[in-house]
Amino acid sequence: MRSMGGEQVEEAVAGAVALLRTATDRDWEAAPAGRLEWSCRNTAEHIASDLIAYAGQLAGRATEAYVPFEITLDEGTDNEGVLHVIETTGALLAATLRTTPREIRAFHPYPFRSANREGFAAMGVTEVLAHTHDIAEGLGLAYEPPAELCADVLARIFPHVRPGADPWHTLLWATGRGELPGRAPVTEWRWRNNLVIEAERLTLQGVTPAAATDLAAGGDGGFEWVEGGPFQGTRDAAGMLLKAYEAGVHRPEWGVFALVRREDGRAVGGMGFHGAPDEDGRVEIGYDLAEAARGHGYATEGLRALSAWALAREEVTSVFATTEHANLASQAVIVRAGFTRVAGDEEQLAYELRGPRG
Repeated sequence: MRSMGGEQVEEAVAGAVALLRTATDRDWEAAPAGRLEWSCRNTAEHIASDLIAYAGQLAGRATEAYVPFEITLDEGTDNEGVLHVIETTGALLAATLRTTPREIRAFHPYPFRSANREGFAAMGVTEVLAHTHDIAEGLGLAYEPPAELCADVLARIFPHVRPGADPWHTLLWATGRGELPGRAPVTEWRWRNNLVIEAERLTLQGVTPAAATDLAAGGDGGFEWVEGGPFQGTRDAAGMLLKAYEAGVHRPEWGVFALVRREDGRAVGGMGFHGAPDEDGRVEIGYDLAEAARGHGYATEGLRALSAWALAREEVTSVFATTEHANLASQAVIVRAGFTRVAGDEEQLAYELRGPRG
């Protein structure tokens, strides 16, 4: 699986600086940056501020708010100096990404109040690409970053956006900077880092389209798995997520989650929803575990946590699950998680857990 980290930040920064360096003799203060209210100079300084802020969040292990600092350029710094600051802050973010463990998450407000190192890398790259576009537009320069870099960003923090044949123009559209045939203009937008749900011994980590692509193809999805993982059901669920993403109907919070042990950061299984709640507020849940992780209560713990999260949503009245008659272990997990048997046929048994609105 192609990672999203320091190498991608360096790639984005190098491409941006190389282009903008061709216009350092221009008046960046007088030129508006594309559709923004900022000047090209303000926008360039903003890129540097974001890069150092993201490095600070991860390095400082901030969990509740932004680390309270900001970057200020020396008086008299010229355009070349601004580019040097962008290169420096980009290098600091890249170095921080390389030294931050995978399981570390730090505060970012959109939309679930945290992001891991891949999320911060993707946000940093997006800031560089989008705002370099703004500056280039203001200065009359042609700019188009690598398509693979744009696709990497879209598959990680724009999981709600249907991918297009042209990743760069899809990213511009998704950030309100362009038009795409057949799609309404975007006037308000936010990227979406993956949801993580806390349990006692586990964290349930939302699987991004990038991770799902790798899992469905036989990879590890960027997770470190226990022996024998992931189980085939997780790969199948990743394939379903990928189809929904490609169709533009994926709702990330109602997708697939990897069950990751706190003690060692290893994934032990997959769990998730078969789709968003239906018109009656019912949502179906499914799961599997790697064989090496069975018998330790992980499935029960994960099922309780994910069901509780779902039932706390206004649109959910009940969670249900199905299992085969012969799968006694799965039936035991479902019952221990608080579900009640409600129906059955020759092939499957159905269980339901109702919430306060059910």
